[in-house]
Amino acid sequence: MMRPTATLRIHDDHVTLAALGARAFPLLAGIGLAALALAAVLGAVRGDGFSYFFHSYLTNYCFVLSIALGALFFVLIQHATRAGWSVAVRRISEILAANVSVLLVLFLPVLAPVLLGSHALYEWTSPAAVAGDHLLEHKSPYLNVPFFGIRCVFYFAVWWLITRFFLRRSVQQDHSGDASLTLSMERFSGPALLLFAVTVTFAAFDWLMSLEPRWFSTIYGIYYFSGAILAGVAAIVLAAAALQASGRLTMSVTAEHYHDLGKLLFGFVIFWGYIAFSQYMLIWYANIPEETVYYLARQTNGWAGVSLALAFGHLLVPFVGLLPRSMKRRKGVLAFWCVWLLVFHWLDMYWLVMPNYSPDAGPPFGLIDVALLVGLVCLYLASAVRVAGGEALVPIKDPRLGESLALENF
Repeated sequence: MMRPTATLRIHDDHVTLAALGARAFPLLAGIGLAALALAAVLGAVRGDGFSYFFHSYLTNYCFVLSIALGALFFVLIQHATRAGWSVAVRRISEILAANVSVLLVLFLPVLAPVLLGSHALYEWTSPAAVAGDHLLEHKSPYLNVPFFGIRCVFYFAVWWLITRFFLRRSVQQDHSGDASLTLSMERFSGPALLLFAVTVTFAAFDWLMSLEPRWFSTIYGIYYFSGAILAGVAAIVLAAAALQASGRLTMSVTAEHYHDLGKLLFGFVIFWGYIAFSQYMLIWYANIPEETVYYLARQTNGWAGVSLALAFGHLLVPFVGLLPRSMKRRKGVLAFWCVWLLVFHWLDMYWLVMPNYSPDAGPPFGLIDVALLVGLVCLYLASAVRVAGGEALVPIKDPRLGESLALENF
C-alpha cells in the first residue's frame, strides 16, 4: 500500500520531459542522421565495397541494440520477481526498451545487403563459398539467406510485442490506477522471459557468431546477453542521473535506488567475466584446431592488446571499483563506472566483429567507427525521447510505488 508521505513526494516531483523532450528530439535526430551520412560517404571512398562500413555498422548496431535488450530484461525480471524497489526507475527502462521500431529500421543496412546478395559481412551468403566447403554445406539448412530474413523478422516481432505490451499497460495504469494491470504484466513476464532468452540467443548466433561460420560456441548467446544486461543497467543509471541533473526525478530516485542498480552492475560484471572465462578456458583446454582458430585471431597481430584490455577493463578494474558500498551510493561515482562499462562493452562488440574484417592486419579504427557510434546512439536516444513523450517518467499509480519511494538498504 502506498504511504501518504510517498504520495506527497511523487506529486511534488517533476516527472515529465515537457519542453526538454521537444528540444532534444530534433537535435538528436539531426546529429544522428548527419553522422550516418558522413559514415556512408567515408565507407564509399574506401573502395572496399563497403566491407569496413558494414562491419563497423554491425559493431555499433549490436552495441545500441544491447542497451535496449538489457533494459527490456530489467523490466521483465522486475515483474517476474514482483519487485517493489525498482518501480521508481522502471519507467526509464521501459522507455529505453521500447525502441524496437527504430531499431528495426536501423537494422536494414545489415539485412538489406544480405537479402540483395552482398557477401561483405557473411561468408555463408556466397553460394561459391558454400559449394566448396563441406562444413558450410552441412550448415546451409540453417545458414541461408531466406531463413535468415525470416528469423530476423521473428526476433523483432517478438521484441516489439513484448515492449509494447509492458509499456502500454504501465502507461494505462498511470491514468486508471487499475492494479489488475500489474497482475497481467506479472503473469506475462514468465513467458516473455522465455521468448526473450530464445530470441536474444539466436540473434547473437545469426548476427555475430555466423560471421565466422565454421566456429561455434554453445554459450555465445549468454555471452552477448551478459554484456547486454550490463549495458542496459548502466544506461538506466545514466538516464536517471541525467534526468536528475535537469531537475527531474529529484525526489523519486534516491541513493537507495542507485545502490541497488550498482549491485546489479557489480553482479553482472562478475557474470560476464565468468561466461567469458568459461568459453575461453574450455576451448583452450581442449585445444581443437577448429575451435582455437577463433581465439588465435584475437591473440595475434595486435588483437592480444584488445583481449587484455577487456580482461582488465571489463572485469578486474570495475570489479574493484564497484566493490565498496560507497561507490554504489554516490551518483557521480556510479555514473563514472557506468560510462566506463559502456566503453568497454563497445570494445567487446568491436572485439567480436572486427577481427573478421582484418584478422591479419590488427585492429582497425577510424572516423567511420566514431561517426557510426554517434549516429546510432543519437538516433536511439531521439527515439527514446519520442517514446517518453508527455508521459510520466515514473509509474505514478503503480501499487508498489510507495514501497519503492520508501526503499532503504541496510
